[in-house]
This record gives sequence, C-alpha cells and structure tokens, in this order.
Amino acid sequence: MLEVKKMNTFYGKSHILFDVSLFIKEGEVVGLLGRNGAGKTTTMKSIAGLLTPKSGEILFHDESLIGKKPYEIVRRGICYVPDERRIFGDLTVEDNLEIVYKRNNEWTKDRVYNLFPQLKEISQRKAGLLSGGERAMLAIGRALMSSPKLLLLDEPTEGLAPIIVKMLEEQILELKKTGISILLSEQNIISSLKIIDRAYVIDNGKICFEGTVSELAQNEGVKRDHFLI
Repeated sequence: MLEVKKMNTFYGKSHILFDVSLFIKEGEVVGLLGRNGAGKTTTMKSIAGLLTPKSGEILFHDESLIGKKPYEIVRRGICYVPDERRIFGDLTVEDNLEIVYKRNNEWTKDRVYNLFPQLKEISQRKAGLLSGGERAMLAIGRALMSSPKLLLLDEPTEGLAPIIVKMLEEQILELKKTGISILLSEQNIISSLKIIDRAYVIDNGKICFEGTVSELAQNEGVKRDHFLI
C-alpha cells in the first residue's frame, strides 16, 4: 500500500531523516518506534505532505506523493493524526466530526460513536474542555470521518494516564479489526507491541531495526540501546 524509499528530509539546513525506508501492506498495523526526537514525527509529516523530502520516494498504491499538498494526500486516502491533536476547541465534539472532508460515507458519526462511545456522551461539549484522552479519541474519530485507507497515528498515548492508555489500546485494536492500515508512532513499546504487526525502530533519523513483534520483543539490545525500555 505504502512504500517509502531512501527518504531524506531537512528542517532548513538541518538534515533530520537519513535514507528512511519502510513499507505498509493493506490491513497491516506497523509501529514506528523510538525515543523522543528520533525522527518519528518528521517521518509522519513527510508522508502526510506537511514536509517535502529533499530526496527519496513516497509511493501510495504506486503513485508518488512527493510534492503533493496535504489536502491532496487526504483525498487519496491518507489521514494524519498529529501528537498535538489540533482539534477545534471552540467547536463541539460533533461539529469537529462534521467539519472534515469526506471521501465517501464508509465512516459516519454513528460508526465513530460506536468505536468511541465516550464521544457520543459528550457530543455537544466544546472540544476545548475535553480531557487528554477525549481529545485523542476525537482526533482519531475526526480523521476516520474522511474514510482513510491509511491512518497515521502520531504518539496517540502520549501524556495519558495508564487507565486511559489501556482504553485507547482496546479501541485501536477494534479499529484494526476493520481492516484499515495504520502507521503508529510511539515511544511506549509495551503499549505498541499489543497492537502492531511489525515494527521499525528509528534513532537519529535512521531506521536501525525492522522486524516482527516477536523479533523486537526478543531483541533486548535494540530495546535497551534505543531507549525503548
């Protein structure tokens, strides 16, 4: 579905990503794991069109995404959920869900509420008054309203209490059952291993490990050296 080949991304003159390569198959949940500042968000933003790589390829169903605007990438079926959520605080939960571009009617408000029943209970509450966990659910739900083929989740559990993390893990697992493809960026390896099928570990802008969940779980050196434990 998605193939990234030798991608190099810069912030100004600062070289951030070095020949990053990864792929995602249809229906697969892939983890992009690493410590804070390792290059996870830059990778996500490069795929989503918020940053333009200086070199390399990003192919989605064999179509190049390099140079495409973020809205063009959304219309092709890729939605990015940033770690800062970026929900509209002055709008209600329901208004946040309704304001997005809809590729089709595969995902509706009712379907989002079925996945996140907590959101239905607070549908008329201003989004600026939500807790961290509620904001995370709303950000994911809003992205789903565009009926994406691929969802980019950037640090969905960051800053959340353990009980909320567990709830969000269960809801992402339910989302996984729908067959949607997900690229999940996380520092929390314990949480990630419950959800993902395969993992890439990134450090200093370079992919330093690629493998299955069991391979990563057994590789104490990688977990220790890259601040995953």
